Amino acid sequence: MSVETSQKTPKLDPLLVNQLLSGRKTAGEIEDLLKDLRKAFIESALEGELTHLLGYQKHEAAGRNSGNSRNGASRKTVKTDESQFEVEVPRDRNGQFEPQLIAKHQRRWDGFDETILALYAHGMSTRDVQSFLRQKYDIEISPEFVSSVCESLSAGVQEWRTRPLAAVWPILYLDALFLKVRDEGRVVTKALYVAVGVNLEGRKELLGLWLGQSEGAKFYLQLLNELKSRGVEDIFIACVDGLKGLPEAIESVFPKTTVQTCVVHLVRHSLSFVSDKERKAVAADLKTIYQAATETEALQSLEKFQIKWDKKYPVISRSWRANWGRVKPMFELPAEIRRVVYTTNVIESLNFSLRKIIKGRSAFPNDDSVFRLIYLGLEQVSRKWTMPIKNWKAALQQFAILYEDRLPLEALAAT
Repeated sequence: MSVETSQKTPKLDPLLVNQLLSGRKTAGEIEDLLKDLRKAFIESALEGELTHLLGYQKHEAAGRNSGNSRNGASRKTVKTDESQFEVEVPRDRNGQFEPQLIAKHQRRWDGFDETILALYAHGMSTRDVQSFLRQKYDIEISPEFVSSVCESLSAGVQEWRTRPLAAVWPILYLDALFLKVRDEGRVVTKALYVAVGVNLEGRKELLGLWLGQSEGAKFYLQLLNELKSRGVEDIFIACVDGLKGLPEAIESVFPKTTVQTCVVHLVRHSLSFVSDKERKAVAADLKTIYQAATETEALQSLEKFQIKWDKKYPVISRSWRANWGRVKPMFELPAEIRRVVYTTNVIESLNFSLRKIIKGRSAFPNDDSVFRLIYLGLEQVSRKWTMPIKNWKAALQQFAILYEDRLPLEALAAT
């Protein structure tokens, strides 16, 4: 759907952008201005397409006796998810013009805002998006306009962050990563907390995003109480990192929850002490610990690991033993549930996606910009979360045995 023109097409009206960016406005006023901007963008792009067909700009002398020329415009109503509005579609005398941005009989268009948001969600800066639209459509828009489109999402993001949640979640994953955010004129490091649940159908769902000054059990307590206030009544298993005080925070809000130290975090912490050339060998030996069939076998594997590696990396075995009280619940679970719980896919893929989204951003301008970008990026990621996680049917049958009095009747019927 590219539009190639040798000349610049008309720029979007800067007055509209200035109106949008100036002063405080209601949601309705913002939407009216965005509607005008969408209309201006479409008409400008269509004019650029016709210029490409004819080979000359509007009012240029090159158009005289060219064999074809502009012939006014027809009106067309265009619908988007948010609104509908009329646009003027330019015509040529020979009837050769076939618009690409909006085809002749097309009435629905979900392009402009969605294009901007998709690019922004994939980690492009506002200037990257500006450059892309210039190359793609030969349209000039300002970085401020891109930001304004993204800012129009803030209300929707807040609504999503406070939406009601299902009462029962078989598995909850909690994690945090750190990023730079401007706060009262200075750049500070903040912890972005992420909660991912696995619902009764075995599908992953992003439950929420939070920002705190640092990763700490006290903030997690606030986060867990918020989940409870949004409707969560029971969590069977919570997979967390080894943060001190976090298990106690979970148990104070959800006392029946089994807290399982996330093997991914423990392995990652262990490998941070290992030289590059030995990482593969150490990782393989660690796998014999957490994939052991029983706790007894796991402890035997840990003993063998100590004998082999303690001279070089004594901190690794000490770390595993210090966290063993939160590792061993895994060995008490049936194999079907263990495969679901300790799988690296959920946390690893989430962390990979988050780092890809924020890659190249030295600092976010404010907290809202963090929520918008992460929300948009993870919305793209979560579109792939359409299938239940592997071995879910078998795991649900085991959940039905272990948590029969806590599993809803509809979930029991599904087993």
